[in-house]
Amino acid sequence: MTESQRPSGEYPMYPSYGNGDAAYPPPPSYRPAQPIATGPGTTVWPGGNGGDGHGGDGGSGPAFPPPAPPEPAAPRHRARRPVALLAAVAIAAAIVGGGTATVIEQLTGNGSNSAAGSVIPGTTVSQSSKGTVAGVAKAVSPMIVEINATSTAGESTGSGVIITSDGEIVTNNHVISGASSVKVSLSTGRTYTADVVGTDPDKDLALIKLRGASGLKTATLGDSSAVAVGDQVVAIGSPEGLTGTVTSGIVSALDRDVTVAKENGSGQGQSGGEQWPFEFGGRQFNGDTGNSTTTYKAIQTDASLNPGNSGGALINMNGEIIGINSAMYSASSAGGSDSSSAGSVGLGFAIPVNTLKADLDTLRAGNSS
Repeated sequence: MTESQRPSGEYPMYPSYGNGDAAYPPPPSYRPAQPIATGPGTTVWPGGNGGDGHGGDGGSGPAFPPPAPPEPAAPRHRARRPVALLAAVAIAAAIVGGGTATVIEQLTGNGSNSAAGSVIPGTTVSQSSKGTVAGVAKAVSPMIVEINATSTAGESTGSGVIITSDGEIVTNNHVISGASSVKVSLSTGRTYTADVVGTDPDKDLALIKLRGASGLKTATLGDSSAVAVGDQVVAIGSPEGLTGTVTSGIVSALDRDVTVAKENGSGQGQSGGEQWPFEFGGRQFNGDTGNSTTTYKAIQTDASLNPGNSGGALINMNGEIIGINSAMYSASSAGGSDSSSAGSVGLGFAIPVNTLKADLDTLRAGNSS
């Protein structure tokens, strides 16, 4: 072969790549890819090969595997969502349903257990016993006490109503008037000595307090302005010393002007003495009331009252005190003709409880009018 001599510059020369020799094919028309820096001392070239930070064809450095593909998202349990939703709805329905049923039972009184534990607001009579004499008697009897007062005139027996847990008791003034000592017996049989706190002879009311008492059950004072003729009532007291005697009847009249003795000199309320004198319509009953008397407007009832009931409670069918028993008519000792003494005896009188509530501050202050 013959050599062909080419003048210099006849063919173009290309720059070298990598090793300094001419490289073929010609360089691409775009800019070469740049390394990707991922951290100190590590370089990753596009295409998955790593290097040591120096240029090259990627064959001289260790190869790094491509990044792991992202983990597939956990499959959604679409089948469980309706079940969970239905369960939540069922629970909510049960709660709402139960609450609704409870409300309905409370409003209608049709629940099997609602009557047993519920109480009428402001009273101590259970719902199941509301309107019954037995229910009222059971609820209120523990708040009624027997009072034995000793004075120069003798010993008198009356009743009282506990109004505070530390032993404040309301009674009639004529029960404890002139007493040198006062003993009180609870329905449980426990006996206390009592001190006279205040008296109001004009209203025939008195307040005494037990020594060393605490935690006593207290009566609820009602509203005597709401009392109507024909209302059923219960009377609790200690007639003739028979503690906790219960009688019942109705309110037979209102606003009766009854006059009673202020003092105990005539023996009212005493066992074996003249019986509970009072005056009505200008006539005296059960003995002479004496010269010192007071008049008040009373609730009249046909519930049986006897000596010893004086100072006890007249109670409505919600268990609220509506009056303090204070006088009664006794045919056996009443004056007048035989015709006036004949017939059924059912005339008892009670001081309205609103009169007592208006007088409590005066009694607690130890004042008397």
